[in-house]
Parts: sequence; structure tokens; C-alpha cells
Amino acid sequence: MNGLFSGAAARAALRSAYACLAELHDTVGVSGLDAADAGPGLMAIVDQHAAGIRDSLSADVRPLTAVLLAAYAEGVRDAAFTHGWRPPVGPIDWSDNDWVMRRLLAVCVLARTLPDPS
Repeated sequence: MNGLFSGAAARAALRSAYACLAELHDTVGVSGLDAADAGPGLMAIVDQHAAGIRDSLSADVRPLTAVLLAAYAEGVRDAAFTHGWRPPVGPIDWSDNDWVMRRLLAVCVLARTLPDPS
């Protein structure tokens, strides 16, 4: 494969990753970050999840990227669905102890640290 096609594939993957993270932010991040701002206990839990994600993605030796975070979020959702988890219907109750939702919210927190794609 020559550089033209590999570059095009990388750009497409990056666009797709940012679109996935934007959708996650809209569906989980907006309400979750508002709830975390209002409740420091939730933010502490989300920070712990973010640290766990950084560890699992080896962010200490390689930088976090949109592609890594989007793939991680998709993997969390896929595994959760496989084990019977279903996303909340309607507004999210952030007082529920939903590991998956908190993990996805942590992805949103980490995504805010990425460089602006524009």
C-alpha cells in the first residue's frame, strides 16, 4: 500500500473516531459532566475510571488519541451489550451505580484533553 492510500485511511479513521466521540459526548457527556460538576463524588469516581482507562491504554508510554479512545468506548459498549447491559432510556440518572455509564463518561472526560481536530 502506498502512502496516498494509507494517509487517506488514517484520515478517515480519525474523522470517524472524532464523530464517535462527539456522539458519545452528546449522549453521555453533556448530562454526565453537568452531574459531575454538581456532585464532586461522581467526579471522583469518574476520575478513577479515567485513570483506569489511561492505564489500560498505556497512556504513560504513548499519547491518547481519538482513535484509541473511540475504539475503547466501542469495546466497552460491545462487551456490556454482550453481557446484557442496555443503555438507559430517557434522561440518565447519574446517581445509579452504572459502571458502564461511568466508564463512558470517563472517556468523555479524557476526550476533552485531545487536541482540537479542526
